[in-house]
Amino acid sequence: MVNQADEAQFLAALRRARDAAVQAARIEPQAIDVSYDSQNHLIVVRLNNGAVFSFPPDIAQGINGAAPEDLAMVEVTPSGTGLHWEKLDADFTVSGLLNGIFGTRTWMMELQER
Repeated sequence: MVNQADEAQFLAALRRARDAAVQAARIEPQAIDVSYDSQNHLIVVRLNNGAVFSFPPDIAQGINGAAPEDLAMVEVTPSGTGLHWEKLDADFTVSGLLNGIFGTRTWMMELQER
């Protein structure tokens, strides 16, 4: 049996979470399309604000060294906040990529040493 106070607190927290998600969607860039440009060896991301950015997959943990056909099998997550490679079992957040985060802290330190 659920206590009415607990249910009210849950519903209030749920409302706040939904409001925060709506606000984040208004502010944070979201991916609307992603593709692999094999000619230039780049992952190309198109954002909902009209911007386009790209990065070489060799600097991204989990997709570096992958075959072109595997790199091309990338999709935008339903929320638009991430990129996903099913076959490579790799995921990145759009905000992380925009902030230059291409892997774990250890990966990033090794990347800087190259």
